[in-house]
Amino acid sequence: MAKLGVCYYPEHWPQNRWREDAAAMVDLGLSIVRIGEFAWSRLEPSAGNYHWDWLDSAVTTLGEAGLQVVLGTPTATPPHWLVKQHPEILAVDADGQPRKFGSRRHYCFSSQVYRDLACSFVERMAQRYGENPHVAAWQIDNEYGCHDTTLSYSPAAAAAFRLWLAKHYGTIEKLNQAWGTVFWSQEYGEFGDIDPPNLTVTEANPSHQLDYRRFSSDQVVAFNYAQAQILKRLSPGRDLIHNFMGFETSFDHFDVSADLDVASWDSYPLGFLDRSWFDHEAKTRYQRQGHPDFAAFHHDLYNACGQGRFWVMEQQPGPVNWAPHNPAPLDGMLRLWAWECFAHGGEVSSFFRWRQAPFAQEQMHAGLLRPDGKQDVGAAEVAQVAAELASVELSDPVQSDIALMLDYDAIWNLEIQPQGREFSALRWLFEIYQSLRERGLNVDIVPPTHPLAGYKALILPCQPFVSEELAQHLSAFPGKVLIGPRSGSKTQDFAIPAKLAPGPLRDLLGITVVRVESLAPENLEPVQLGNGLFEAALWREELETENRVLASFAGDFRPGAPALVERGNFRYLACLATKPLLDKLTSDFCNWSGIEMASPLGDVRLRRRGELQFAFNYGSAPADSPAPADAEFVLGSRRLSTAGVAAWIVR
Repeated sequence: MAKLGVCYYPEHWPQNRWREDAAAMVDLGLSIVRIGEFAWSRLEPSAGNYHWDWLDSAVTTLGEAGLQVVLGTPTATPPHWLVKQHPEILAVDADGQPRKFGSRRHYCFSSQVYRDLACSFVERMAQRYGENPHVAAWQIDNEYGCHDTTLSYSPAAAAAFRLWLAKHYGTIEKLNQAWGTVFWSQEYGEFGDIDPPNLTVTEANPSHQLDYRRFSSDQVVAFNYAQAQILKRLSPGRDLIHNFMGFETSFDHFDVSADLDVASWDSYPLGFLDRSWFDHEAKTRYQRQGHPDFAAFHHDLYNACGQGRFWVMEQQPGPVNWAPHNPAPLDGMLRLWAWECFAHGGEVSSFFRWRQAPFAQEQMHAGLLRPDGKQDVGAAEVAQVAAELASVELSDPVQSDIALMLDYDAIWNLEIQPQGREFSALRWLFEIYQSLRERGLNVDIVPPTHPLAGYKALILPCQPFVSEELAQHLSAFPGKVLIGPRSGSKTQDFAIPAKLAPGPLRDLLGITVVRVESLAPENLEPVQLGNGLFEAALWREELETENRVLASFAGDFRPGAPALVERGNFRYLACLATKPLLDKLTSDFCNWSGIEMASPLGDVRLRRRGELQFAFNYGSAPADSPAPADAEFVLGSRRLSTAGVAAWIVR
């Protein structure tokens, strides 16, 4: 059953207010409340001096009101006394400066001292609340990676990295061979000689950088795992959750999620729009709605991380405080965002926060209540969703026809050596997702290890390293496959394959990539596809192939060179595409795959959940949903108002 929740900070408010707040939450239709994730200094104001009484009262007050409590481990904010005693726990940035106390996320994942202290506190917390009937779940830490805190260059990180390398390579000779350290006379005599790849005169060895990204991701996994094991032992039967972020790729979320029951994320569509790569037209058009595919993309990503279970732990309730500009959501958007979460299979949509704080860093961040304790405009929309949930039966989600592969290692690879400044693996993947969604398709986002059975089609947007295992899975996959540029272009050690790209896919695809080039954004390359003339952008590859050529470069430079080729069930794209070309490519690919698409939907987005088809209007004007004439609506109607939501039964 889908539920609504909220984030609450009882330590911010007088205790005589808690019961009133709890009752008001229930009256609004909320049933989940997250607390405690930043409360360490109140729970242990000095070393060994524990103050549990107030949290005991808060959990009891909220639970007795009928709310299920998600209790956060407050390890994202080690208190000042702890930092004063153990300054070695602080992270160090790429410029060699310690990340000082005074905000949050100031610890280094590689600090064993901090990991032990954090786990000791979590163990005491779990011993006290692990069997509490009001505690239904635990949130481990808070927003891993936020504020660029995954990568630390501290002495603890350097020492841990050397151990990681020794375990991974075994001998220093193997590392030197893998990294190609003969280049620029970089050869090492022992693992103890290796530093983190920062503060170098110019570009550090890319293999060194990639291993540091992999190591740093593993440190996040290990930190999360340590807490998860404690909570599983002392609080059995409760869900373990972490709240991931939007467009955050500094660590592998699939790996971290392996030790969780639920993957959740913090959804702030307006703030992320303003901080993102979208152009001025999109930022203006969607400033009060958010990009139509931003939230959906992350719902599908974290649904994959959670293996079918995801929440939104923090949903934007109004203007935020941290973006360059912070507009208010269009009336109706909180309702739309909540329903979109549920349409994608989400179990909980939880709003951040209950009451706007009148002090400290987030005092300009709206809540469901204003700073004076009165309801803000979003509260009425939350109540509306709660009433609607009572009358709409949500069936289980089903697998989509098409899968889109996301690999964090691939994203790091291109961040380290983009070759063209604007080439972003994440952006390219998102643009493909957007193109598919604009035609009404459900899309499953999957990691390279995901089983492919049951899919009609698979897209690998950009997969520089292709393992032999993935190559075998692709070879055995009976559906259609579209593979994007730079796939198979690197080995696991970040070298060019001996027989060139696409590496292990060379025989399968029947191509060899003999040269690549990157182009400035204004230098577009004409591409002939069918009877249409389109444009490629940023990247172009030269192929040797005897495959069927579906599209060719049509400019003055080597006209007729293949841009899209086909062999069996596989197509390979030798460029990045402007939007018209991308839309044509995805449309042709889906037709080839036997996947039915809607006509272009403008600002309307669809999402199928079981027997229900949902429609969401992200536009600034009313629009019609593409429901059949005899549709039976369970929510809304054919005509979608601005920020409108509709759902009908699919016969």
